[in-house]
Amino acid sequence: MTALQNESLDHKQLMCLAEQAMALYPKQYRGTIQLLCQSENATFLIRTEKDRYALRIHRPNYHSQQDIESELRWLDALTEQGIAVPQAIHDEHGHRVVRLQLEPNIQRYAVLFNWVEGDMPTINVNPTAFQKLGRITAKLHQHSKSWEMDNSFQRIVWDHETMLGKNGHWGDWRNAPHLSTKDHIIIEEAIARIGHELTDFGKSKQRYGLIHADLRLTNLLLQNEQIGVIDFDDCGMSWFMHDLAAAISFNEHLSNVQQWVDQWIKGYETIGHISDAEYELIPTFIMQRRLQMMAWNGSHAQTEMALSLGDQWSNETVRLCKKYLNNKIPVGA
Repeated sequence: MTALQNESLDHKQLMCLAEQAMALYPKQYRGTIQLLCQSENATFLIRTEKDRYALRIHRPNYHSQQDIESELRWLDALTEQGIAVPQAIHDEHGHRVVRLQLEPNIQRYAVLFNWVEGDMPTINVNPTAFQKLGRITAKLHQHSKSWEMDNSFQRIVWDHETMLGKNGHWGDWRNAPHLSTKDHIIIEEAIARIGHELTDFGKSKQRYGLIHADLRLTNLLLQNEQIGVIDFDDCGMSWFMHDLAAAISFNEHLSNVQQWVDQWIKGYETIGHISDAEYELIPTFIMQRRLQMMAWNGSHAQTEMALSLGDQWSNETVRLCKKYLNNKIPVGA
């Protein structure tokens, strides 16, 4: 695993891979191919006369085939519990993870999913949308705590070292753009405190397990009373309360984020329960996630999302570190 996970292929090359992938599926799944987005993976809309599908072409240097197949097994199990999540489709040879070869040294994995219907909420919606996010997250956690994984199940681990260490999955936070070296000492102090607190907190089964790890409003689909969850690409082993921190990713410094957190907790508590020990560490999980996204910002600095953060995002992160070190929740203006 390295931080060099950005997709280097251009639109034409990705389209060639998408066409190659679709040729492997039965005819009823083949249709027009349109690139929807290329943030981490490349996602294509496949439109037939009757249905729509989502083709995901995985970026390099991130997941093995076993990792991806493990993700799909969790999606199967969640579907059996009535949770609306994407389902992978078998190709003509019975495979759900297909291997594509563009050139001798260019290989990618791909998965074709059914289309999950619904509208994606944004941060501009009523804060009560975070109640829905909290409720569905609690359902995922309930399932995770009771689901028995076999020995072949393998997913990425999101712990303190893999998030904030120099060789973390998303790189080194020191490479974040617009970060002054004089501010490193503040961040390092915050990271040390986070590490001590999480070491004491531990990884018991009721606190740590399989989570979505990126369950923001952008990965929620609402249709009437039905809630769909998409994009399990980052799912892995971590603390359950990391999902709360992930829900407010990139936006921790905004003035109304405390409302989002309160609404998320309110929704979560209608389904699950946050222990006193977990509740006390919510500021720690929020701070850890913000610094994890600093590392992401450094390794993805040229992406549209990273550029949209502007030149003050790193300074805001330092300000939040100071709040955290002063025993305040690191959110808000």
